[in-house]
Amino acid sequence: MGTAPSTPYTVEYLVGTFVGDDSLPLSSDFWQKLLELPFDAQLPSQQVHEACKLLAKNNCKTRHLAKILFHLACYLQEFMSTSGVPPLDHEKAVNAVCFTSVFLKHLIESAQDGVVELYLSLHDNDSIPKSILGDQTIEILVMRNVLNFIASVDLSPNTYFLHLELLNFTIIAMSTQLLCGPSPRLNDVNPFLDAAMALDGHLVSSVVCKLLLNYISRPRVPFNRASYPIFYDGSESSMLKRVGSAAANIVLLPFSYLISSSSEGSRDPIADSSLHVLLVLIHHHKCLVSEGYSVIENQVSASSDSLPKEGTYFSDNPYCKALEHATNGELDRVEFEDNAHNDQHVKLPFSPLFDTLGMCLADETAVLLLYSLLQGNSTFLEYVLVRTDLDTLLMPILEALYDARRRTANQIYMLLIILLILSQDSSFNAGVHKLILPTVPWYKERLLLQSSLGSLMVIILIRTVQYNLSKLRDVYLHTTCLATLANMAPHVHHLSPYASQRLVSLFHMLSRKYNKLSDPRDKKLNDAENNSIEISSFVDMSAELHIYTDFLRLVLEIINAILTYALPRNPEVVYAIMHKQDVFQPFKNHPRFSELIENIYTVLEFFNSRMDAQRMDGGWSVNEVLQVVIVNCRSWRVDGMKMFTQLHFTYEQESHPEEFFIPYVWKLVLSKCEFEFNATAINLFPADIPTKKLDNGVEGNTFQSSDFDQV
Repeated sequence: MGTAPSTPYTVEYLVGTFVGDDSLPLSSDFWQKLLELPFDAQLPSQQVHEACKLLAKNNCKTRHLAKILFHLACYLQEFMSTSGVPPLDHEKAVNAVCFTSVFLKHLIESAQDGVVELYLSLHDNDSIPKSILGDQTIEILVMRNVLNFIASVDLSPNTYFLHLELLNFTIIAMSTQLLCGPSPRLNDVNPFLDAAMALDGHLVSSVVCKLLLNYISRPRVPFNRASYPIFYDGSESSMLKRVGSAAANIVLLPFSYLISSSSEGSRDPIADSSLHVLLVLIHHHKCLVSEGYSVIENQVSASSDSLPKEGTYFSDNPYCKALEHATNGELDRVEFEDNAHNDQHVKLPFSPLFDTLGMCLADETAVLLLYSLLQGNSTFLEYVLVRTDLDTLLMPILEALYDARRRTANQIYMLLIILLILSQDSSFNAGVHKLILPTVPWYKERLLLQSSLGSLMVIILIRTVQYNLSKLRDVYLHTTCLATLANMAPHVHHLSPYASQRLVSLFHMLSRKYNKLSDPRDKKLNDAENNSIEISSFVDMSAELHIYTDFLRLVLEIINAILTYALPRNPEVVYAIMHKQDVFQPFKNHPRFSELIENIYTVLEFFNSRMDAQRMDGGWSVNEVLQVVIVNCRSWRVDGMKMFTQLHFTYEQESHPEEFFIPYVWKLVLSKCEFEFNATAINLFPADIPTKKLDNGVEGNTFQSSDFDQV
């Protein structure tokens, strides 16, 4: 290599010119040549990395990133306006998107102290055709055309890889959010995300619709890859492989995962990437200064990140609203309808969406999508609640909770919240007990035959409480489990013997924990009075005891609700209480529990007296006792019971859900899509920093600018 190209438009010349310090005008034919780099062009990965560093150094002066983005947007615009585009042009477009993605990503993750400078505005002497850009910024033009292509151009074997790379490009463009803190601030710089939020309502609805349809239809990689030069079976390194999304050791998604026989690779890359893009879009929040809040009166800077929360608010998210307002439609007739305010509402096929979610709930991103739909879209929630095959969703949820040790804490939270949302509906609580499961093959501790779905829910929720007691020790998780059980309790129907036993055992387990805390507390109270221990230790123990007191009362209220509203239908619950009646005795005189315990003893006295009336020689067998209970359930009257207000728990999001969801979404995106990002640049959440790689994950020696031919 020399300082000048040996032949015009070699790879080294084109890349070297792009990253060099000479600014080329928008009208130069150089941009077309750059975006149509030949597929057989070669450039080692280390040189690509050095090229990225040179662009980061010179982009402030040349604005070449903005110019290549402008030409890429024009390229896509022309693409969409031309019918019958030859396959070769599709491949050129793939190459162009890949090339642009590499350099955009490097500039984002190379930001210093979380401040990204992409220099997306052009110099005054750069003339841009008004017919193309108009009053738009570069980032709005790019996001408009990229998202419009994704939404409007049909997926086909020819366009498959272009769609995939545009989805990957969108993730890269939105990854500026990784540089921000966990809570959105006024000074956060997310040009492409903010641009996406500024698009018109019809395009937003189209994008949400297409991303969900991609997720539902799960288009596969075209089998005939011989016509795609992007794949190389030999050791020769192509430009696309080194610079594009298949960059060998550098930055983006290796295409090898599309053709690998390994189960680790994504089998549905379009579906997965579509879901990732959708989740980022619907959970983005832009922080703004509240109307009427005076930064002068409060003596803070208008650009300050330290404004109190009452001085800021979040702008509406159009993608979130589009998802919330989606209605049911047919798979082959996805339509848009105008409401009274002329907003575009999309009709989506709920049935295949329901089935797809049921098939994919082992994946954490699918769980988050289901949560977003149930929590935000009342129409979809109503659709789910009237389905007669609720096991399609509930069985994978319950299996995931059963295998909690393999799940993240956040995934467990999402799964439990989904169950809580569903349990708010009385018809759901009644319906799950009517659906009988022949067997539950993944439940290993006991053979469950002909158990109702409702009984399985009770078993798994109680098991999750036990797991939480020993591992997570999270009060919120406990509360969510017990709240769901409380919602279900009045509607329990023929709870299985095992589920009934587990319910009473739950009270016994919590009571043992309560007693362990209570006895040392009484001793420490005496010691504290004698100043022999620190007061803080006593306060901590008192707080924990108070928590377990609340848990015990809630379990007693669950048992009471079954006995008060559903006793005749649940002889197994009565039998389980009779079998373990001694566990309730220590709490008969407890001021928080006495009234609830009194109801339980009213039931015990009724059934014990019936057994005493049928004296038998020898002991009672289990079946004989159960038969007495079943017979006398028919004559049971609730008159002697004290009636309590029926418990009903509802789920409400925290006042600032973005502080949880934005980092959570990006953690999932980075873990699922094999998108490697410089961990040292991530401020959104704590990230593991690799120690054996240089920046951008490139191993080996660094290269100098002389490695590239420049103008």
